[in-house]
Amino acid sequence: MVNEATEQKQTRASSIYWRLRNEILDGTRPPSAKLNIRDLCETFSAGLSPVREALNRLSSEGLAQQSDNRGFKVQPVSLLELVDLTQARCWVNEIGVRKSIENGDAQWEETVLLTSHRLIRTPRILPQHNTAPNPKWAVAHKDFHQSLIAACGSSWMIDTCSRLFDAAERYRNLARVAGVSRSDPRDEHHDIMSAVVNRRADQAVDLLNAHFNRTAQLVQTVVGGDAESGD
Repeated sequence: MVNEATEQKQTRASSIYWRLRNEILDGTRPPSAKLNIRDLCETFSAGLSPVREALNRLSSEGLAQQSDNRGFKVQPVSLLELVDLTQARCWVNEIGVRKSIENGDAQWEETVLLTSHRLIRTPRILPQHNTAPNPKWAVAHKDFHQSLIAACGSSWMIDTCSRLFDAAERYRNLARVAGVSRSDPRDEHHDIMSAVVNRRADQAVDLLNAHFNRTAQLVQTVVGGDAESGD
């Protein structure tokens, strides 16, 4: 039976995990940045155990890297990984979209329409700032892309698409932090939505792949200069 102390430790570890995960994904903690356990204990006012548990969880997801002698660091980035990641997104999302178009019912269509509408209506930049990203847009963006494959019938595929999205979002945010961002993608998202709800599978896949590759090409201009090998 789990006692109260264990539950508190697990809750603390989960809180630290989510904080670090968000900071890695949004670029606040850059690639290869050291994740010193004692510094993190001080930052989060936590003990060694929950911090180490959070770091191990991040390592299992490929967001942190552990060295026997040098502790933890944020997972490095590389052009090779970006190309691999983009290709994997294209492959997996193609299957997910095709199966969703084949299997999806009216409720699924409504979800795609709803998430598309919410994404288009949500500003990418916070209204009171000129450059600060809007976290609500980031949520709406992922919700839209996940809705496209939500009727594929495979929870494994849905989870894989989610993890691939997060990995790609990290690269996109690194470009944003470096001052490189693409033009407003609302038209692309609308066209993808239209092709999906109208059951035009080939067109939907072509538009989605172009969408992924267009973003990757932009990110390459940043990663190419700063990335280190993931070895």
